[in-house]
Amino acid sequence: MFLTHQPSGHLVEVLNQEDLWNPFRPEVSGRLHCGEERQEPERFAKSELIFPSGEALPRCWRDVGYRQQALC
Repeated sequence: MFLTHQPSGHLVEVLNQEDLWNPFRPEVSGRLHCGEERQEPERFAKSELIFPSGEALPRCWRDVGYRQQALC
């Protein structure tokens, strides 16, 4: 899956999608896609990633207590 890294504007290939869906993991492992050479894997904060369309990641992927706040 590819997401956009907001600070740089570059695409990031997410290497482990389970980390992306798990709200207990604030970071994901991925590779920047810029230039011609394959980049080394890095850790990216979910708070800095968005979908290429410009939409934010779903709250349930980022916030452990998303259900509790919705009930209040």
